[in-house]
Amino acid sequence: MFVISIAALKRNTAILREVKDAAGCHLVLALKGFSCWKAFPYLHDDLDGCCASGLWEAWLARDYFQKHVITYSPAYDENDIAELCEFTDHLDFNSLSQWYRFRDQVMSHPRFISGEIQCGLRINPEHSTGETPIYDPCVPGSRLGITANQLEGQDLSGLSGLHFHTLCEQNSDDLETTLAAVDEKFGHLLRSPQFTYLNMGGGHWITKPFYDRDRLIRLVKETQEKYQVRVWLEPGEAVAIHTGVLRATVMDVFESAGHKLAILSISATAHMPDVLEMPYRPDVYLVDSAPSDSQPAVVFEGENYHAATETGEHLYRLGGPTCLAGDVVGDFAFPRPLVVGDVLIFDDMAHYTMVKTTTFNGVKHPPIVLQHEDNRLETIRQFDYSDFRDRLA
Repeated sequence: MFVISIAALKRNTAILREVKDAAGCHLVLALKGFSCWKAFPYLHDDLDGCCASGLWEAWLARDYFQKHVITYSPAYDENDIAELCEFTDHLDFNSLSQWYRFRDQVMSHPRFISGEIQCGLRINPEHSTGETPIYDPCVPGSRLGITANQLEGQDLSGLSGLHFHTLCEQNSDDLETTLAAVDEKFGHLLRSPQFTYLNMGGGHWITKPFYDRDRLIRLVKETQEKYQVRVWLEPGEAVAIHTGVLRATVMDVFESAGHKLAILSISATAHMPDVLEMPYRPDVYLVDSAPSDSQPAVVFEGENYHAATETGEHLYRLGGPTCLAGDVVGDFAFPRPLVVGDVLIFDDMAHYTMVKTTTFNGVKHPPIVLQHEDNRLETIRQFDYSDFRDRLA
């Protein structure tokens, strides 16, 4: 089961609130990273709203967060625009062709005329700072954002904001070099009175212990003073990082070609696909009776946890119960042999997990549980056969 710690979420949002207050900017939750709406009441007071990647996420923000809604999508259709104009506060476009297609429709809407909707354009500063190509929107030929040369001589009337999102799990030094690239290519626009906001997107690892928050605060202040714009930040991972775990049960243990294998009740491809897509190696713990000093983000009373290592005598390849040959989390060593019924904890599984899960192969979907500050457990979603059956018909 997925277990989300309310206490850990509130620790993160408290940090985010301190940062945004010190910087004098606005900060919203990126629903693409964490959209467990039953947890929204615990985030509401510290954050300014949500950013949505399309109509459905925007509806979720409107209905359950009920604060500022920022919407950006690589493309909209007529129905999306008609619906979004009724409630979104920022409506950001990915290309000039999309903006020109819908400009008259948006600008004639009463909420645009009254100033309740502001429209922006996603830009591509063509400055790569990440290490994983699949998460780099600045690669040549990127479909995300418009480059400076494409804006030359174009009619930008009706737009009042620019939006970049180029970071992914990065520190504020990468933001600093990105802002230099933005200034070089788009600074002339930001200095004009027409543009009143700059959205710096997400990917800021603000709540990580090593993150340089002082530099972020300085950069935001400098940006707002330089261009006389309002700055918005939209982290997703920073809200939910180190706040949740995925608990799994060992279903089978056997050997093949000299490898010890453990089949688990959860699947990498179905329940934590970023392990394969990013890719990355999660921290794994064995629940055991022997005392230990290590522990995951979410702990249960009376349990002891032993962190797995990369090498050791009891090394197992952990895999899921699907037919995909590559449904493997990796090789992990434990302090003792694994047996059927053992419980393993996959740490830091609140962000970019539940938002991506599937029922591939008809594998049972883990329930979603909130751990309240008094350690009370509340199951907020229990999945059954009908969730698999009804998805495609």
